[in-house]
Amino acid sequence: MNGVTGRMGKNQHLLRSVLAIREQGGVALSDGSVVQPDPLLVGRNSEKLKSLAREVGLEHWTTDLASALGNPEYPVYFDAQITSLRADSVRDALEAGKHVYCEKPLAEDVDTALDLARLAAKLGVKSGVVQDKLFLPGLVKLRELIDSGFFGRILSVKGDFGYWVFEGHDREPQRPSWNYRSEDGGGIILDMFPHWHYVLTGLFGRIDSLICTGATHITKRVDENGQSYEATADDAAYATFRLVDGVIAQMNSSWCTRVYRDELLMLQVDGTRGSAVAGLRGCKTQLAEETAPASWNPDLPNPIDFRYGWTDVPDSLNYENGFKEQWTSFISHVVEDTPFPWDLLQAARGIQLVDLALKSWRDGCWVSVGELEL
Repeated sequence: MNGVTGRMGKNQHLLRSVLAIREQGGVALSDGSVVQPDPLLVGRNSEKLKSLAREVGLEHWTTDLASALGNPEYPVYFDAQITSLRADSVRDALEAGKHVYCEKPLAEDVDTALDLARLAAKLGVKSGVVQDKLFLPGLVKLRELIDSGFFGRILSVKGDFGYWVFEGHDREPQRPSWNYRSEDGGGIILDMFPHWHYVLTGLFGRIDSLICTGATHITKRVDENGQSYEATADDAAYATFRLVDGVIAQMNSSWCTRVYRDELLMLQVDGTRGSAVAGLRGCKTQLAEETAPASWNPDLPNPIDFRYGWTDVPDSLNYENGFKEQWTSFISHVVEDTPFPWDLLQAARGIQLVDLALKSWRDGCWVSVGELEL
C-alpha cells in the first residue's frame, strides 16, 4: 500500500477499508474460505511510516518500493500517492507482475492512462480503480430508483459539489497545497471529472459531448509550512454534458463555494414521472402527481414550502463504507476471479473526460466524447 501516510490513503483505504476487513475476519469467498489482507506500508518518509505502523499495529513497512514490488508475498499493489507520482509507480508494479488497485486519477493525461491499461491487459494482471461514489448510500438509492423505472424518461441531471477550502492565511486549509499547483498534478478538473465520468456513465448512460469552463478563483494560498504560494491549478469547474440518450447533465465543482445544501455532493434527477435529490447518504423523491403547482409571481411572498412535498427513500440495505465495499470486491476479484468492471480502461476513460474538459475550456467550445478502447 503506497501513499497511505496521506489523508485519503490512511483514513479511507488503510483504516476504514483494509484494517476494517482484517478486524471483521477477512473477505469471505464463495467456497466458504476466507482471505485476510496483510498490508505492507510503502512511502517516502520513514518517520511517518514508522509512526503510522506503530499507530495501527502493523509490523511491515518500507521506503524501498522496488524491494516491495520484488516481494512475491505481496501480489497486489495499491497506490494512493499524489497524482504526479502515480503513473510511474503503477507501471513499475504492472511490470513486476502485480495486480494493481489505485486511486483516481490514474495519470495526468489520457495517453499515459491508456498505455497503463494496455500494459495490464498485455501482462494478464488484474486491475482496478477506485469508484467510491457509486457505493454511497444516496447513489445506491438513486440506482434503485432508476432500475425500478421511477423516473419514467429521465430528462436532466443537476449536480453540485464542493465547499470552501480555506486559503491558509488565518485558517488551516482542509486540503494539501499540491491540489492547487498544476505542476504537481493539482486541479479540480483532474481530481473530480474522473468521478463525474463513472457517476454519469454508471447511472445514466454514456457521455456524448461536453462543454466546460474552469477557473482559478483564489490565486494566492498558504502551504503546510506557512509559506505563501501562487495557485496555478483550477479550483472550480462548470460543465454541461450531453448523454447519448438525450439526457442533459450539469455539474458544478468548486473549492470556492460556501455550502447551502444538505450534503457536499447533491444530484437532482428530473424525469417525466418523478424527480429525486440524492446526496452522499440521503435521497428524496417527488412523484409527478405530488408536484407543487408553482407559478411565477415575484410581487407576493412565496406561498409554497417546496421542500415539504418530498419523501425520504428508506434504507433498504445495511450500507457499508463505499471504499471498504470496493476493496472487498477487488480482493475477491483477485483471489477467485469474481467480476470487477472498474479496471484501468475505465480509469483511462475518466482521464479522457479530463483531457476533453480542459480542451473545451481552452478552446471555448463543445467537444465530442468518443468511446475509448484498448
